[in-house]
Amino acid sequence: MSILVMKFGGTSVADLERIRNAAEKVRREVDNGHEVIVVVSAMAGRTNELVGWVEQVSPLFDAREYDAVVSSGENVTAGLMALTLQEMGVPARSWQGWQVPVKTTDAHGAARIVEIPRENIDAKFAEGMKVAVVAGFQGVGPDGRITTLGRGGSDTTAVAFAAAFAAERCDIYTDVDGIYTTDPRITRKARKLEKISYEEMLELASLGAKVLQTRSVELAMRYKVRLQVRSSFSDEPGTLVCDEEEIMESRVVSGIAHSRDEAKFTLTDVEDRPGVAAAIFGPLAEAGVNVDMIVQNVAEDGRTDMTFSCPTNQVLRAEKALEEAAARGDIAFGKMIRDEDVAKVSVVGIGMRSHAGVAARMFEALAREGINIEVITTSEIKISVLVARKYMELAVQTLHDTFELDKIGGIETASEGP
Repeated sequence: MSILVMKFGGTSVADLERIRNAAEKVRREVDNGHEVIVVVSAMAGRTNELVGWVEQVSPLFDAREYDAVVSSGENVTAGLMALTLQEMGVPARSWQGWQVPVKTTDAHGAARIVEIPRENIDAKFAEGMKVAVVAGFQGVGPDGRITTLGRGGSDTTAVAFAAAFAAERCDIYTDVDGIYTTDPRITRKARKLEKISYEEMLELASLGAKVLQTRSVELAMRYKVRLQVRSSFSDEPGTLVCDEEEIMESRVVSGIAHSRDEAKFTLTDVEDRPGVAAAIFGPLAEAGVNVDMIVQNVAEDGRTDMTFSCPTNQVLRAEKALEEAAARGDIAFGKMIRDEDVAKVSVVGIGMRSHAGVAARMFEALAREGINIEVITTSEIKISVLVARKYMELAVQTLHDTFELDKIGGIETASEGP
């Protein structure tokens, strides 16, 4: 029998009625001849509740005990899902991470999956089990302690199982019915995509789209796992995340992503010398600050300005790291200017590799609306800009219209080139 992986997020298993709804979808796949590995998240809101309890008990908590507590939410859901399937007459049992075992690194709270041996689950399939219900988000470290994979880790668990078991497909069930050209809450013209490439989805996930965890898309791309994002509340087909070769329609731009949670730092009057960038960004990296966009102004009289962006929840950490580096004499600057009233807007598309003119069209559209671009960064298939936060929604709507993403195929640019 072919194996199918089905992952249900927190909203999809928020209560017993929704668990029954999800179990019905699983039963249909079993009736269609599949053996199924179901990966479940904690019931909606449960992980936040567990984290809150840990922080109340111990603000400076032991990360190993934190993992033991917060992983329990998925264990409850797995057991309830297995019981529900059994009541439906489907041979099913639940599996916690250590029982599989899902072997991970020892980075508690942010562990990475190292290996998923097939033997235990394959043996139960051979005995007649039709569904393995696996608690997502968790594993077991080298020392035998429970580990967790970080927020959104159940997506990564599902993809990792699909890769380990050579699954036909990995279906991610959530409260949206697929991947859209942009956030439908911002523009009604947003269109659901039938297919999107791994690379495009990876860019969208890293740029603010919250449908899939970034690490899960990286894993899917590495092992060529075909992902489908579907709604738990309808039977409509979702969006397939797959190889570029599977996508027939030609799109220059596939989607517009946005992120409100951005902050911009500018260090003025920085000495323009070899190694100054390393002196600035080294301490930031050591402090765990995720630097995104970086711009260095043209030097004048041996001095320059350095601008970079980072998530708003890392602003204080960044400020402290730079002040400490300055106090040690590792770097020197005039002023540190912080702006937390910015947002990032990005256009993404594999067609940008072979079509010139996307950046010009993007900048002209924003200029027509009076939206000033503060920082620009590019890759082979994306262009991101930092703008004042009050213009974020206008920028998204403008770019969605400019590239005609409400139409299948979108807009084509006339000239070709790198």
